[in-house]
Amino acid sequence: MLGYQHILLATDFSAHDQYVAQRAKALQAVYQAKLSLVHVADNLPISTGMLDGQVMPFDVDLGEELMRLAQERLAKLGAELEVAETDQWLVIGSPKLEIVSLAAANAVDLIVVGSHGRHGLALLLGSTANGVLHHAECDVLAVRLKDN
Repeated sequence: MLGYQHILLATDFSAHDQYVAQRAKALQAVYQAKLSLVHVADNLPISTGMLDGQVMPFDVDLGEELMRLAQERLAKLGAELEVAETDQWLVIGSPKLEIVSLAAANAVDLIVVGSHGRHGLALLLGSTANGVLHHAECDVLAVRLKDN
């Protein structure tokens, strides 16, 4: 059986990030695959998770500052997972569309993403994991997350 060659970890910098990242890293080790990271800034929403408790002065460009902070967090995760800088992507747009597009353009054969397993109205409104699962041309591992 041919294993995975290129795994893409889609990260949202949530509290569950390390759990999902460790799943991706374990698969990377098993298959001796290339591991890449992506974070998609969804049209630069203000997220306290991205600010990481930092206070920003009023005279900075909020979008630019959020992108800088996101790049720092991506680089930190990349260093922890030993992912080369060239394999770390920070993009702006719709997370599900950008993740699927990036995977197709870079010969990714497995996308790893966290999923809260929402049902009903929450699912109808669309989650990133659900969108990736239904639009990706490659395999998708949705790591089930449990709310604390």
